[in-house]
Amino acid sequence: MFEPRGAHTFDYSLHEGTDTRMQFHFVDEMRMPVAIQTWELGPGGHEGMHTHHRQDMDLEEFYLVLEGTASMRVGLEHHELQAGDSVLAPAGVEHDLRNTGDGTLRVLVVWGEEGHKDFSAFGSVAKARATRTGAQ
Repeated sequence: MFEPRGAHTFDYSLHEGTDTRMQFHFVDEMRMPVAIQTWELGPGGHEGMHTHHRQDMDLEEFYLVLEGTASMRVGLEHHELQAGDSVLAPAGVEHDLRNTGDGTLRVLVVWGEEGHKDFSAFGSVAKARATRTGAQ
């Protein structure tokens, strides 16, 4: 399957934030239990402060800045972000993403229910863990 950049995009307002240009990648086609989206927020645009904690579904959200600069509040933490930076918003923790630049902010967002999958059989997992602990 292939989906080009900008395919099937639409404007959507998230959590009382500003309009966001969104591409929901492979909606209804992907078998992984996550949603993968690309968002574009104009200068001053923001997602809106919110949390994902419901009785039927607790969602985690992963954000990766592709282009532009942003600020993000996750709970009591505040992060200034640029291309390549990522943030994880755990379920039940209030968060908001805001474009702080003069141009468009492009962000890859992956969200899904909390859970765990053991990927330790893959060599890249061992290498990533060693890198994080300094035991390279």
